[in-house]
Amino acid sequence: MTDKVQGQAIPDEEKRLERQLCFAVYATAHAFNRAYKPILDRIGLTYPQYLVMLVLWEKGCLPVKTIGEQLDLDSGTLSPLLKRLEQAGLIGRVRDPKDERQVIVSLTEKGSGMKCQVNTIMSAIGEATGCDMDEVASLRDRLQRLRANLTAE
Repeated sequence: MTDKVQGQAIPDEEKRLERQLCFAVYATAHAFNRAYKPILDRIGLTYPQYLVMLVLWEKGCLPVKTIGEQLDLDSGTLSPLLKRLEQAGLIGRVRDPKDERQVIVSLTEKGSGMKCQVNTIMSAIGEATGCDMDEVASLRDRLQRLRANLTAE
């Protein structure tokens, strides 16, 4: 029996760790985290905190549940992250008066003021990747298609 992927035989060389797509994505994700760390350290954010701030800078006030859905994070991961952002004075959390079960997250003035950092962060990461905007867009689109394929039911 021949091993096949979408009708194509899988050569033994392609079965090596460094040839695995999953490992390339995994290693690249770690490299991104390492590249972001010194940049985000300067503004006092971790990478997951930065992602939350990006969502809030884009959308404004949002329920915790919506932020979790946008970032594909469960509440067990998101809640401590939000607590630290609140302690840093970057966000506020209040119960939704229309539905006490929901917690609404909003930016503080300090948190809103940090939005100007996005250009600096994106420029530094763009430089670190060695890709121009078109290459970044192409890579992002292909990764989003890949994710959609992997999560399709």
